[in-house]
Amino acid sequence: MSISRDANNIHSDPELETSSPRLNLLLTYGGWRDMPAVLQLPRLLEPMGIRAMQAESGDEAARIINREPVHIAVVDLEIPIDARTGITARPRSGGAKLLQLLKRLETPPPTIVVKPRHGSAREHARSLSQSLREGAFAVLDRPLELESLLEVLRRVLQRHYRNGWPQPGPMVR
Repeated sequence: MSISRDANNIHSDPELETSSPRLNLLLTYGGWRDMPAVLQLPRLLEPMGIRAMQAESGDEAARIINREPVHIAVVDLEIPIDARTGITARPRSGGAKLLQLLKRLETPPPTIVVKPRHGSAREHARSLSQSLREGAFAVLDRPLELESLLEVLRRVLQRHYRNGWPQPGPMVR
């Protein structure tokens, strides 16, 4: 909302207001949560009409997906299934289950996967291959750089939405 001061009168300028978000971005946080630049992402994207919906666990992300349409998803493979207890059946299972859930949606959103760096080239290749099989648009290694993530988001908009915004429609479930 833009506010102008005219003597003692404060009013908003409707021309500069964004009535509602044009794109919903699901952000899941795992090991990269402590990175200040990435934590600023929702505030940076909001003026452009992008609403960043944050989830700290697979369960929380599933609730968001059932409640809101998701146009782009950033999935950290290291999120737990349940944030309250940090429960994971095996390492990265919250992120892996979330990828499977997104893939089963009627209109799966482009997905950006954030994964930890692996010690060996074989582990790295296996993790990359698995993410791509699950439908990832791009895979980024941790530590995540804000510029890299913004560039991938730009490419998603360019390729999937033809440099525009998703069309409004029924909720994706």
